[in-house]
Amino acid sequence: MATQGVKRKLSAILSADVEGYSRLMGEDEEATVRTLTTYREIMSSLIVQYRGRVVDSPGDNVLAEFTSVVDAVQCAVEIQQVLKARNAALPENRRMEFRIGVNLGDVIEEGDRIYGDGVNIAARIEGLAEGGGICISGSSYEQIKNKLALGYEYLGEHAVKNIVEPVRVYRAQIEPAAKRAEKRVGLRWRWAVLALVIIGAGAVVIWNFFLPPVRSTVEPASIEKMAFPLPDKPSIAVLPFDNLSGDPEQGYFCDGMTEDLITDLSKVSGIFVIARKSTFGYKGKPVKIKQVAEELGVRYVLEGSVRKVGEKVRINAQLIDATTGHHLWGDRYDGKLGDVFSLQDKITQKIVAALAVKLTPGEKKHVARRETDNIAAYDAFLQGWEHYLRLTADDFAKAVPYFEKAVELDPNYGRAYAALALTYLISARNYLIWPPKINVSRGECYLLARECLEMSMKNPTSLSYHVAADMMLYRRQHGEAIVAAERAIALDPNDATGQFIMGKVLVFGGRPEAAVEYVKRAMRLDPHYPAEPLCLLGLAHFAMGKLEEAVSSIERGLKHNPELVHFTVPLAAAYAHLGRDKEAQDAVETRKAGWMLPNLRTIMYNWPFKDLKVSDHFVDGLIKAGWLGKPSEYYRVSEEDRLTGEEIRALVFGRKVAGLDGLIDRTKDGKASCRGSRVSASIAGAPMGVAPVASDSGRSWIEGDMLCDQWQTRFQGHKLCYPVFRNPEGTREMFNEYLTITDFGIISWSPVD
Repeated sequence: MATQGVKRKLSAILSADVEGYSRLMGEDEEATVRTLTTYREIMSSLIVQYRGRVVDSPGDNVLAEFTSVVDAVQCAVEIQQVLKARNAALPENRRMEFRIGVNLGDVIEEGDRIYGDGVNIAARIEGLAEGGGICISGSSYEQIKNKLALGYEYLGEHAVKNIVEPVRVYRAQIEPAAKRAEKRVGLRWRWAVLALVIIGAGAVVIWNFFLPPVRSTVEPASIEKMAFPLPDKPSIAVLPFDNLSGDPEQGYFCDGMTEDLITDLSKVSGIFVIARKSTFGYKGKPVKIKQVAEELGVRYVLEGSVRKVGEKVRINAQLIDATTGHHLWGDRYDGKLGDVFSLQDKITQKIVAALAVKLTPGEKKHVARRETDNIAAYDAFLQGWEHYLRLTADDFAKAVPYFEKAVELDPNYGRAYAALALTYLISARNYLIWPPKINVSRGECYLLARECLEMSMKNPTSLSYHVAADMMLYRRQHGEAIVAAERAIALDPNDATGQFIMGKVLVFGGRPEAAVEYVKRAMRLDPHYPAEPLCLLGLAHFAMGKLEEAVSSIERGLKHNPELVHFTVPLAAAYAHLGRDKEAQDAVETRKAGWMLPNLRTIMYNWPFKDLKVSDHFVDGLIKAGWLGKPSEYYRVSEEDRLTGEEIRALVFGRKVAGLDGLIDRTKDGKASCRGSRVSASIAGAPMGVAPVASDSGRSWIEGDMLCDQWQTRFQGHKLCYPVFRNPEGTREMFNEYLTITDFGIISWSPVD
């Protein structure tokens, strides 16, 4: 007979705790608590993204519930990958590794709490996992074994306290279970691993014995003359491959091949790879290997050529140890155009082997993963990317059709969708500077960027996460932006852009001290283009209150690239606080540059500091520098004032609201109507890109902690989602008690019924 008042259900339970937590607390209690707090925020964000909920988090434990065991295990894998990337930046003795157990079982629900055997088994399985690892129960395994691309190692049956039958346990084969996974990799990788072990035992001696290096006329580089110290891992610069096709129009294909090799090598954590921008600075120039190595601070240089004639492709490549002048490896690869991905894989594997770098099982899979198998889609993407990299309005307009063709040929091409999103996003942000050439409005550029990003996330690449992190940041979703940036680095640890984006979201996310190392790493990976990282470093110093350092760094950045005019804004604020009034006023005039200065409300949308003390200090500096306005005129958006999904639902569904968006009436079931209102005409500050208010109908719903609308005609029918914040300083009379933060600005409104 069922017990009265007891509700039971089947749930997927994730249980996690920190391995060696007592040791970490004993060595440095304060640092451990900081790291634990940060990691919990990351885990909580990922749990929500995978449709789960955090049930409890006492001490170093986290208990979460999911309706799907597939979601639970995918979330566990994502957590371990993101935390691994975070731990890589910490000293080894300060790394915090979680053990995770997942079980599918019966639980008792009491309010927001859950109890019972299902929870107990998850906790027991968690204790069998290694730090950074995942164990799952037999019931979980039966549900996911053919649904997820993971390996599983059977650990036998284990007794659980108060459970009659022993529980079958499996280890999900992600890191740190790397050594076990190596036993089941393919035959060709067994030989590769064996070769790497031999090379690791006597790298140069054995290599020279079996494959004597070709003595060449390459002049050795001097380590003492290198612009930067050599990294503590094999370092390489990949020079642009020469186009030997006899057709200058095929240059995009050679450049794309080079960039893909850089990208593939960048995925290997055991190699330091110079960014594309810095190596492509040598394109078409008669440079020596010695010069390249000394200017970029690397030991190895890869050079080569591509000949593409009809459907035939020939690739020549050679790897040079610049410190000795010796050729470590060289080869020629012939094939059909359709074989180009296989040829790229072979070259990457040869380089990795020559550098005696050991790939983890995850890296083997990731390096070999191709974003498309459609060679026509790949070719279209490369042509679009060539135009995108020129960063002009004309070239962006030319890039869009190529990217659209790529996704038409392969609807699952995540990188092409991400490139489209980035093209639209940059076009929107430069709308006043560039003459519009894409034939869509600024507002629609933002909406198309968001839609393309959503499509890209079905098969995400590091570029997808770069765009996601940047767009989340301006919507004041600081925690989500940091998680997205961490995912980008996990996919591509050598990408300078990924390091820069992480630095950017940390500066604005209230952690400028942590941002500094990421920004410096971005500069080291891309040493020929330090301007923007230097300016961002200056912004980090401003956020830390180090104004002299802020001025020095931003001035250096602007000297490298005077076109980064937007950084004259923090420079003006820093000058003003230092009492350098004339320089502050000059910086404001430089920012103005013939344009009317935006008001404080508009300008501060573009400087999304989470820490309101930094925002206030920033605004005070601008006013001292001569910027028109009062501190009270800008919206002080605080994380504490952000509404949850349920709070948004209770606030707007079944009610009328009025503001810059007009008068909107939403029913309880999500039907929505909108009509023009004098309110919008009477309040200044409507974000540019918002179409004139007109009568319309549509629907509204909640996604996570965001309000979503889709109208029949407004915003060209695009879906629009945004977080909602309380405005403690708002009033009903000004229709600004609440704020929705979109990709193109802040919209204020108030309930009116």
